[in-house]
Amino acid sequence: MLIPVLLSGGVGSRLWPVSRAARPKQFLPLSAEGSMLQETQRRLAGLSCGNAIVVCNADHRFLVAEQLQHESEQAPTIILEPAGRNTAPAIALAAIHSRQIDPEALLLVLPADHHVTDTAAFQRAVEHASERAMAGTLMTFGVVPSHAETGYGYVRCGAEWEEGLFELAEFVEKPNQETAQHYVDSGTYFWNSGMFLLRADRYLAELAAHQPEMLAACEQAMRDAHRDLDFIRPDAEAFLASPANSIDYAVMEHTQAGGVAALRCGWSDVGAWPALWEMGSGDAEGNVTSGDVLLHGASNNYVRSESRLVTGVGIADLVIVETADAVMVGAKDRVQDVKKVVEALLLVDRPEATQHRKVWRPWGSYESLVVGEQFQVKRLTVQPGQVLSLQLHHYRAEHWVVVSGSAEVIRGDEHLTLGPDESTYIPIGVKHRLANRGTDPLEVIEVQSGSYLGEDDIVRFEDVYGREESPK
Repeated sequence: MLIPVLLSGGVGSRLWPVSRAARPKQFLPLSAEGSMLQETQRRLAGLSCGNAIVVCNADHRFLVAEQLQHESEQAPTIILEPAGRNTAPAIALAAIHSRQIDPEALLLVLPADHHVTDTAAFQRAVEHASERAMAGTLMTFGVVPSHAETGYGYVRCGAEWEEGLFELAEFVEKPNQETAQHYVDSGTYFWNSGMFLLRADRYLAELAAHQPEMLAACEQAMRDAHRDLDFIRPDAEAFLASPANSIDYAVMEHTQAGGVAALRCGWSDVGAWPALWEMGSGDAEGNVTSGDVLLHGASNNYVRSESRLVTGVGIADLVIVETADAVMVGAKDRVQDVKKVVEALLLVDRPEATQHRKVWRPWGSYESLVVGEQFQVKRLTVQPGQVLSLQLHHYRAEHWVVVSGSAEVIRGDEHLTLGPDESTYIPIGVKHRLANRGTDPLEVIEVQSGSYLGEDDIVRFEDVYGREESPK
């Protein structure tokens, strides 16, 4: 059985300010109508697959579940990493779980944040490599390079077994421009896509030979795993004992059974903003824009607006990205360094480093509209059928005004039903809960007032999502 394994643990800091730790690039619609995670799932349609296994950060579990809810008839299995340990342990968790489904399961390992323009070519490459993989070869997909790219690692191919399938000779790091050009000219180097096709039992056998400590930690973590709603939580203490390493370094550089399948499918890892400029449809001056953008006398820019009008006059070779709470401007050949900006923001504990102004929760989202001295105004969106936790606050009161939809409210001992233009007041220290029992989204304006408005002023009594005392 072919089982897709979607790796969704990345942060995507090079795409700040749109990609942030709380909602990184795989959950964003950067290159298509759906998010990159959704597009990865859709890429599988037409292949004969079992239901996917998604390995992700525990903080993103509800995002993954929500985004994949309607993408396939088969619900994915979602494994929650207690902490990031790179790709080799993540794949090991999926391989160990897959043995329960099929002892000889064939894993198609796909990062959830890549872009592919030719799905049919991608699927043909998977099918072409399957026979080798089923025979025990650990296949990686090497993208036939279209130019000398310094932002990607490369794989060097050995002997060609048959058209498009090669022996794996070695992985090489990101080269300088001269070396990259040599790689492309030689015809034996492909871009390292980070995608793999391998039998689960063969992968675990290679881990046993080359990374026994990692395998032991992952085996123990899955033995002691527990179910949390629809999620699988490997044991944290056991998993944290695993070394952190990529599959490239942990296995593929040591195995004697590696292979490469040539891939021509319009692939990009969307690793930084210039990738979206390259993928986009530019105007006559080479500008690629998204959102409300007006340019004059400008050339070869990428400009993205998410919340307001952005204009540019006489600019060239820039990346400009605007969100509701941050603007990033950088030279196109330097914006790989935007991760340094994120690091600087983290050092001074700026919320813009990790959170958007709009924050997603399992029940929906909230957005801060106005923040002042001892007051704050938020817009809450509660999805149909969803309910917030039963909670109280020690330091703030809340006033809820329904804008649209129907709200079911618990306020102390009272049970209220509120429609548009109706409101209620929640005093400090009173237990309360907001629910949407309807079929349309519920929009509520929340006005908070009090001496402290932090998200940690929440005491939970009941929560359908299994969350402990943490921000709502």
